[in-house]
Parts: sequence; structure tokens; C-alpha cells
Amino acid sequence: MNQKIGRWITVALLVVPMLAQAATVTLERIPEKGMQPQVAVAPDGTVHMVYLAGDPKSADVHYVQRKPGDKQWSKPLRVNRQPGSAIAMGTIRGAQIALARDGAVHVCWNGSSQAEPKPKLGGAPLLYSRILPGKSNFEPERDLMGNTRYLDGGASLAADNDGRVFVVWHGAPADKSGETNRAVYLALSKDDGSTFAAEKAINPEGSGACGCCGVKAFADQKGDIFVLFRTAREMTDRAMQVLHSKDHGMTFQPELNHPWTAKQCPMSSSSFVAGPAGTFAAWETAGQVFGAKVDANQAQRGAMPLSSKKGSKHPSLAENKAGDWLVTWTEGTGWEKGGALGWKLTGNDGKTETGRQDGVPKWSYSAAYAKEDGSFVVIY
Repeated sequence: MNQKIGRWITVALLVVPMLAQAATVTLERIPEKGMQPQVAVAPDGTVHMVYLAGDPKSADVHYVQRKPGDKQWSKPLRVNRQPGSAIAMGTIRGAQIALARDGAVHVCWNGSSQAEPKPKLGGAPLLYSRILPGKSNFEPERDLMGNTRYLDGGASLAADNDGRVFVVWHGAPADKSGETNRAVYLALSKDDGSTFAAEKAINPEGSGACGCCGVKAFADQKGDIFVLFRTAREMTDRAMQVLHSKDHGMTFQPELNHPWTAKQCPMSSSSFVAGPAGTFAAWETAGQVFGAKVDANQAQRGAMPLSSKKGSKHPSLAENKAGDWLVTWTEGTGWEKGGALGWKLTGNDGKTETGRQDGVPKWSYSAAYAKEDGSFVVIY
């Protein structure tokens, strides 16, 4: 552990004034008994959420929103035009959401076996759609895989304040296969998702990509882009690595390599959040959730354990405007197996509270966000 930065959930937060009273955590179930929620909060406080509903092998992507003061979510809107074109099995291939500067909502997901359109190299497609301000429906989904194949672990996307949309996934080039030959690819749009350039590999040569683990993309307020993925330099090398772009996705530098030697793919997901104390990431290593500040100089980086329960995975991060942090995770979940929800709330004074709740359904996890009043909501 790098002692210069200390515990990122305590020391880094002391620069923020203390709250008048402690933040609270409220738990909510996903609408429609859904799976794999993802949330994004707009500047006006409106919460946007996507989740999967229906058959785990051929699910639908549903979108809802909740404006400040509303007690209920809006009526679910199906994102995918083709029914059953998403997949929940494996827990890490579901929909991801990003908000654009003009209020547009961008969504991507791994296509199911029956999804259309098919990639030109075959296999499952990487699907993208958006809903523009003033429109009542999402646009027909598009496949973004041009010269890659063998889509597996979940994709992700991010949007910045200048009209760029970044969709990332990992796959294999046309002439290769195997985890050590996989790469992380980026399809970049410079016109708010109207068009995308052909995908390009952005990970270091030879790093590979763990076949069934998800990737996560994030854009901060400065316009820096972060991508978190699990490597596969060798079949037992399952390190987590952050890729950082300071030139709007043109180039990426590898940072914060967190090692893990494992014989099998852990089917993991990860999370980002930005707030008063900076930009942070969370992920699973060896059955425990870790986190790190990722917008500091590399010399100041270090991975910190966030959960103490063995078997913790699928973290979600949230931070309120006062600098209180919430990290959630699942406990005991696995293939066709539900489990429990765990969380830790750390105040800007360094004091922590923890909680646990049974009832996370199979193929699912949680998502968290902060309300305008500083309280937190966890959807599971």
C-alpha cells in the first residue's frame, strides 16, 4: 500500500467540509424484478437508469428516469427495437449508460445469440442506441464491431462535454483467437453518436484481455477518459489495469496495474465515480473489492481494500457533493446464483458505516447514486 495517499476513502475526503448530519442509505429493488442496473445522474439531479428484464438468455434493455422530488420511476421504455436482443447470463454483459452534454442518453450492450444486426465476422454484436432530447423512443440499435470478433465480457461507454462518445469492448482481431491475443477496442464518435469511426485497439501490446470480464469506461469533467479492464498476458495473469487518455481518446497510457494470479476468469465488473475528492475506480481482485484514486500522478497511486468479506464482487461507487462515499458490492453471487448486498458508507470525516442485505437475484448486482440532499440510494 502506498502510504503517501493513505486510505482514499478517508484522508482524501478530509479536504471537504463536514456534513451537518450523517448521510443515509436507502435500498430499493429494481423495477419489474429486473437485473443489472446502471445509473447516471444529470446536472439537474434527474436520475437515469437502464436494466435488463425478461429471459436471462434473451433479455430486453429497459430505461427509466426519476426527476428530483419524484418518488416513482417513469414508465419503463424498451431501448432495444428487436425483442430479446440482450443477455443477462454471466452478470457482466448487460446494458451500460452515459449522459451527453445536451441531455441525450447513450446505451450499449452485448447482443444475445438472436440479436441483429450480426457482425460481419460473425458471433454476437456489440449494440449501441441513443435517445435524443425531445424524442420519445430510442433509435434502432447499431452494431459497432467492424473488424473484431468473439465478443465476450461486457462492453462500456462514456460521453464527454464536447460531443464525443466512447464505446469500448474487448475482442479478438480477425486473424487471431485466445485470451492472450484479445485486445480492448474503442469506437469513437465525435458527433454525439451519429457516426462512429472504425474500432482501434487501445491496450498495451501483449496485455491480452480476460475473456469473460467486463470493461468500464469513464469521462471526467476535465475531458480525461479512463478505461478499466482485466489483462491476460498469460492464462493465469488476471491483473486489473487502468488506461488513461488525456487527449480525448486519441492515445491511452497504462496505469495502476493491480496483479492477480488466477486459473479461471472471475467474470468481474467494475465502477468509476468522480466528486470533490477526485476520480476513483473500484474492482474485484481475489474475491475482494479494491479501489484507487485514478486522476493523481502515477507515483501517488495505490490500491486499497474496500470490502472485508471474502467473495465480494461487482462494486458500485457513489459520492455526494459533500464528499461522503458509498461503495456497494455483492456477496456470494455466482453462476445462476444470487446472494447478498454489502455496502460501506464513509463520511468526509473518515467515519464509516457498513450494511448487508440478502436478496440480490441471480445474474444481478447493485447500482448506487447520491441525491441532491446528500443521501444515497442503492438499487438492487
